Parts: sequence; C-alpha cells; structure tokens
Amino acid sequence: MTKADIVNEISKNTGIEKVAVQTVVEAFMDVIKSSIVDGSNVYLRGFGSFVVKQRAEKTARNISKNETIKIPAHNIPSFKPSKSFVVKVKDNVK
Repeated sequence: MTKADIVNEISKNTGIEKVAVQTVVEAFMDVIKSSIVDGSNVYLRGFGSFVVKQRAEKTARNISKNETIKIPAHNIPSFKPSKSFVVKVKDNVK
C-alpha cells in the first residue's frame, strides 16, 4: 500500500476530500520524522512505537577489497508494533 492508497482509503471512508486528507497524512509523517530526528520516541497506543535505536561502533569487512573497516556508532529509526497489532497480523495467516 502506498501513501496515495492510504489517502484514497481514508478519503473514501470519511468523506473528506483527498487534498485535505493528503495534507493531514503529510503533516502526520512530518511530525513523526521531526520527533525521531530530535531523538524523541513516538508512541501510538494500539498501533506501535516509532523509536530511535542506537547502534554501537563495529568492525566489518569489505570482502571485495579484503580490508577491515570501522562502522561508527549511529542512530537509526525503528518501528515496534503494539501487542494487539502483532496478534491481529498473526491471526490473519492464510
């Protein structure tokens, strides 16, 4: 499902114009992105959490050049679904 599909579905279900729905969806994603960039986690009950995970520095190998490289410590965004969300997906096995 794409962002356009989400906008179409919400518009169809609520009767709100697609332009207004798209503006809200874009604003929602911007708020989540800016919160994560600032280091704040976003918790949506019944859906999940957008969190910042910290990765430690590690040593890796570049096989093609046969050399060792260091990957510095860094933060990455992550999503953790809520328990109720996970249960719904598990119960929907075909």
